[in-house]
Amino acid sequence: MTSKEEIRQKIWEIMERNNIAAFPRPVYGRIPNFKGAKQAATNLMGQKELINASVIKVNPDSPQRPLREMILRKGKTLVVPTPRLKGEFYLIEPGKINDPKLGSTISSLETVGERITLELLPKIDVIVMGSVAVTTSGDRIGKGEGYSELEYAILLETGIIKKDVPIFTTVHEIQIVDYIPVEPFDVTVDGISTPLRTIRVNGNKARPNGLLLNYLTPEKIERTPFLRDYLEKTRHLSRL
Repeated sequence: MTSKEEIRQKIWEIMERNNIAAFPRPVYGRIPNFKGAKQAATNLMGQKELINASVIKVNPDSPQRPLREMILRKGKTLVVPTPRLKGEFYLIEPGKINDPKLGSTISSLETVGERITLELLPKIDVIVMGSVAVTTSGDRIGKGEGYSELEYAILLETGIIKKDVPIFTTVHEIQIVDYIPVEPFDVTVDGISTPLRTIRVNGNKARPNGLLLNYLTPEKIERTPFLRDYLEKTRHLSRL
């Protein structure tokens, strides 16, 4: 049986070898940027969930930069987590930024975005996650650190999102695989946009009901200030 790490390494290798990867390179260890990311973002923006959404949360990685710009150009509120779950989020509201392209880059969010805590987040209508690989049945893997899954679980527990919140990803066609092993904390997507098409996922999609404490090691908590602070505030640490 192929492991998640084996799938990641294969995708990274194929993207580099076939020059599908885009800056920053090499893509090993990253949510890989890819040629055609702008068209994949355009395809995703045509989905009814994004058209109707007011607040959209997008991961801070390079392949989703064009999407973040498009969201701002459409006058929607953009939420971007600080990298590696450091504890806060960048919030950009309509009319509060003059240059959507500038506001879409991580390097500029520190100056143009409002940095807010979890408690101040508005309700989120749609989530876009970065992926290393996905299946057409909605299973996905990131780069292996688990931040997207932790964010989902905490946002769900705090009521900022609903369990069935629409979740999408943008990838290159080569990142679509036949199989990804699934674990209880994994979060599935509702749709996949590539430079060529958008795939809608049908059927029931398993998602956790919140934080699965038995999968959180003390080391993981210590390395993730956002998670540690949240668990302390909600007294979850006593159950570990």
